[in-house]
Amino acid sequence: MPKATPTPGSTLVSPTDHALILIDFQSQMSFATKSIDAVNLRNNAALISEAAAGFKVPTILTTVAEKSFSGPMFSEITDAFPGQKLLDRTSMNTWEDAAVIDEVNRIGKNRLVFAGLWTSVCIVGPTLSALDQGFEVYIITDACGDVSTEAHERAVERMVQAGVRPMTSLQYLLELQRDWARTETYDMTTGIAKKFGGSYGLGIIYAKTMFGASEGAHGSAPAVAAE
Repeated sequence: MPKATPTPGSTLVSPTDHALILIDFQSQMSFATKSIDAVNLRNNAALISEAAAGFKVPTILTTVAEKSFSGPMFSEITDAFPGQKLLDRTSMNTWEDAAVIDEVNRIGKNRLVFAGLWTSVCIVGPTLSALDQGFEVYIITDACGDVSTEAHERAVERMVQAGVRPMTSLQYLLELQRDWARTETYDMTTGIAKKFGGSYGLGIIYAKTMFGASEGAHGSAPAVAAE
């Protein structure tokens, strides 16, 4: 019989064990996106960008035909990474761009997390390519979108069948924090959640305003891990 220990599972992401790759969050790509509305898409893109920047996750920002066709990357993303260079491509499959691959190799993480537009092309291509080369791959499904719900869902299904691990934007943020006793990132995490975390964020605002409450009794009693 296995012996239980208070240690996290090896497939949980942490701030130091992966790189985040954000692909083609651009105006032209978003115009035809129908599987998620633009407000939710921009909100979720902001959430994961702020989370990655706050936890100092190495992040690659890449666009396709930025100047000639697709337009600028969402400001919600670039604002989180001020001054960071965007790697512009001609290839639909990010993994076939030498500059992007140079950056992946420079960062040197075996675990990669992806999000972007569109799911069935710009995300399927690099995730399956990275899997084929031995990387461990995750996709943030609600920070991706496609021309239809069918296109998005079939793309996610195809990736999952191949071995890609799906997660959501809020899950990504909370998995990086994971323990409310980590005081150095507590305010940052709850701040991001309050701004971009939807109903969960509203709940934090309400609890703090009405009762002075904190996750895991943070700040008023010994911290208890979430869940």
